[in-house]
Amino acid sequence: MKNLLENESDLGSHPVFHGLVQDDQSYESISSESIPTHPLGIKPLGNLYLSQTPNARRNAGSLQALPDELLMPMFEFLDKTTLLRLSSTCKFLHAFCRSDELWKPLFIKSYVRNPRQFQWLGTWRRTLLKSTGGRESSVDCSNVYSDVLHRPFACTYIDLSKYVHIPESNQIQRFPDLSYAEFAARWSSTPFILTKCIQSWPAFGSWDISSLREKYAGVDFRAEAVDWPFSTYCDYLYNNVDESPLYLFDRKFAENMGINIGRENNGEYWKPDCFGPDLFELLGDDRPAHRWLIIGPKRSGSTFHKDPNATSAWNAVLQGAKYWIMFPPNVSVPGVYVSEDSSEVTSPLSIAEWLLEFHADARSIPECLEGICREGEILHVPSGWWHLVVNLENSIAITQNFVPKSHLSSVIEFLRDKPDQVTGFKDNITNPWALFHKRLDKYYPELKGRAIEELKVKARKKRKWDFAIGTDDSVEGESGGFSFRFGGDDLEEE
Repeated sequence: MKNLLENESDLGSHPVFHGLVQDDQSYESISSESIPTHPLGIKPLGNLYLSQTPNARRNAGSLQALPDELLMPMFEFLDKTTLLRLSSTCKFLHAFCRSDELWKPLFIKSYVRNPRQFQWLGTWRRTLLKSTGGRESSVDCSNVYSDVLHRPFACTYIDLSKYVHIPESNQIQRFPDLSYAEFAARWSSTPFILTKCIQSWPAFGSWDISSLREKYAGVDFRAEAVDWPFSTYCDYLYNNVDESPLYLFDRKFAENMGINIGRENNGEYWKPDCFGPDLFELLGDDRPAHRWLIIGPKRSGSTFHKDPNATSAWNAVLQGAKYWIMFPPNVSVPGVYVSEDSSEVTSPLSIAEWLLEFHADARSIPECLEGICREGEILHVPSGWWHLVVNLENSIAITQNFVPKSHLSSVIEFLRDKPDQVTGFKDNITNPWALFHKRLDKYYPELKGRAIEELKVKARKKRKWDFAIGTDDSVEGESGGFSFRFGGDDLEEE
């Protein structure tokens, strides 16, 4: 370590400069007045140009030559002991080694390897070191200037209230309720919010975080990569400083809680009538995972994604409120990168960073829809729609995926043509499409036939379009590049 690092001579305390220089345009959405001083005194990089104190980076030895954007992923390979040792070398590296973005994966890896009771102590570092007898030091890092370190802290203070004010043209339609006939005729391919649909559920009005904690404190729930007792997750929910808080997303909640589902079973909730038959119910116990209990603190949520297996979904809020921003299947979402076969979706930013960097551009896209789904309301997610969700408050929701008759062709196409992207089925289901095909033949042969014909028409139109623009592989004499032709057939005829 000594050959890389020089000892830092200025380990004394320095006054913390409270101003915030906003050299990054996206910082404009986080007012300096709303951000307290970083616990270690770390400042945005722009503040360096106003500082008269020595820059802590100069004491990092050879590592000072590397950009912060490279140092952080390098340090992700270090174990707990090495991080602690490195943090004792100088203030600059101490600031990096104290980042909870490094300690969260260390704690989760340790917990998955050795599940155990523990007390959540407010940060991942503090919690892990407490469990091993470690102590937390206090070092003034007010001469450390780094956007990589300060930005995640600043993002925890993002003002979510600005997203509540949605332009009228972008607002998701709201109705008290819909009949199945209305849904099937007009709304199966469009997001909407129902405001008077779930009030008869026993869960509505009786499920909140406090009541669930009282009743299910010792029950384990899945929160991303870990299974925690609900009481432990509640301690985390009420006391964390994570930029992207851990999200409870449990598909076995009904079994773990010992509750019934369905009106006929005197259940805690049931699927709304307006969505009609769910064709995946034909699979019985062989259907893929399809329902989840979702609980999370303010700022938690889901980055942009489409729901699995081309299914549609509904999301019912039992406590709190959620902000949704949504786009149709074929729209390119700013800041979201999709592989050619759509098998990989990359959004290299947290929810807060996406909102700061790309929200304004995304909102200006004509197809953009936004809405606030509040307590007692339910939102419809059509098959294939992109959506990002963030909790505006501590929230509880139940969500369920389903296959409406109107989107059967999309699900058939996905199961049949993208088997490597099919998810949620049990390991013993080796060919989900064959299984679904067999059940459709038995119960809905005519509906399946119409869906298959829709796909054939779609394929013919695509071939004609590919031919017209010169991307059809069957065209001879073309070496690539753009070309345009008028085909002999009218593309709108079929």
